Amino acid sequence: MSANDWLTIALAKGRILPPTLELLERAGIGCGRLREKTRKLVFSLDEVKLRFIMAKPADIPTYVEYGTADLGIVGKDILLEEERELYELLDLKLGYCRLVVAQKIGSGPFAGGYVATKYPRSTERHFQQRGKQFEVIKLHGSIELAPLLNLADVIVDLVSTGRTLKDNNLEEVETVAHVTSRLVANPGSYQVKGARVAWLVGVLEKAVDSEVTLC
Repeated sequence: MSANDWLTIALAKGRILPPTLELLERAGIGCGRLREKTRKLVFSLDEVKLRFIMAKPADIPTYVEYGTADLGIVGKDILLEEERELYELLDLKLGYCRLVVAQKIGSGPFAGGYVATKYPRSTERHFQQRGKQFEVIKLHGSIELAPLLNLADVIVDLVSTGRTLKDNNLEEVETVAHVTSRLVANPGSYQVKGARVAWLVGVLEKAVDSEVTLC
């Protein structure tokens, strides 16, 4: 059995993992072992020659860029922030949310000032393109606190329903990016294992299309 017959895929742990496994199963890839309650982080499915790595979402682009994983499934927000040398192969249409600019309700247009975010690179690109003067304050959680405590004038953060913003007297004022999970590839693996990658893209594309049709 050639090493090139195998694909190693990095999957994001957390809330996006269950729908990712459901998509893989619709594509005909049995994921029973990946659903078991265990602390294992690497799983091999000999029958389909696939190896899965369970990783933190922010680490997936690194694993793929350095070739530890041939492929990865990761949110577009992380891809925009990390700016890695990867091939983006397929929009899996999982975990839809938005990266937005938000501020206190009734604050008026943002002319410039302090911006709190977990996404400094994406934030800088967004405001530089609009010619606004700003300073980024990087936070790691509870970004909504920043305007409430007068640490920042606006925030840039992910939202899905917008409920957390409303509960904290904040409102969306701009959309930075629409975010879903994407299938990405290491450029070298894409060349060397092209047939295997094309097979996986094909079965996943059919699974995505079948879900969209059902919706």
